Amino acid sequence: MNVHADPKPLEDPLPGGKDGATVTVEPLLTGELQAPPSMFEASGGERTRTLRMLGVGMPRSKWWWVPVPAFLVRHPEAGPFLVDTGLHASVAASPHENMGRTWARFARPRVEPGRDLPAQLRERGLEASQIPLVVLTHLHQDHASGIASFPNSTFVVTETEWQAATTDPRPLFRGYRPSQFDFVFDYRSLSYDGPGVTSYSNFGRTFDLFGDGSVRLASLPGHSAGHQGVICKLKDRDFMIAGDAIYTWRQLEGGPPPPRPVDPHRWRRSLQELQLFHRSYPQAVIVPGHDPAHWRSLDERYE
Repeated sequence: MNVHADPKPLEDPLPGGKDGATVTVEPLLTGELQAPPSMFEASGGERTRTLRMLGVGMPRSKWWWVPVPAFLVRHPEAGPFLVDTGLHASVAASPHENMGRTWARFARPRVEPGRDLPAQLRERGLEASQIPLVVLTHLHQDHASGIASFPNSTFVVTETEWQAATTDPRPLFRGYRPSQFDFVFDYRSLSYDGPGVTSYSNFGRTFDLFGDGSVRLASLPGHSAGHQGVICKLKDRDFMIAGDAIYTWRQLEGGPPPPRPVDPHRWRRSLQELQLFHRSYPQAVIVPGHDPAHWRSLDERYE
């Protein structure tokens, strides 16, 4: 698979750091997907797991509508940036163009008209063209769908994730849709084996994004090859964007695991880091990737 973009290594913190800085975080709902519960929490034996994931034997009325989030983070010096891009605005009118016919038919992605991510940014006084930075937890199509809306942004993705998404001979089978990110944009690839990587709290490998402790990227592989989370420093606690390292809150508490992580061993290690962080800092906000009930419990803004 040939991809036109050629990422530059990210080895040093990005400009804009400020001693003692804290950030604000606004969770944004970019749309929803419909899928069987077993797509997120494994049920049954190994022999029937794939069939359950596909919803065989379960009526659509019992499938979940799950959130597809993005997060607007505001740094006092570096400015506003996004974590993930959610669903592209075109999904509101024609889901198959961005997501593909098979996936669109299965998951029925929906974006409420006028509630796409660029529209929500405009409500907050921001244009998509003015967003300088997008951090990607990973490149699966429900997180990378909206990349095309931010042509002026710098995109930070892990080196491992970029390699997996751009070299896999069956990218759609792994959850990647290359047409969503195959643009000659400013991509920066972060190696968690490179310089500047240190531990933070219970996380073994993190990168201080602005060099001031306000935003740290944390290696949380397993769901995908190079999945990462984002730890944002609020005034009195941390806000942890866990991405799909945990689909649901129940997984943080030892509930059913996801059915098909790309690397189950690394997924369990990432889960253990999140669980230990939760036990050590119960005041921290941790947001799982696609939990409908937990999403409804979130505040509009965290400071």
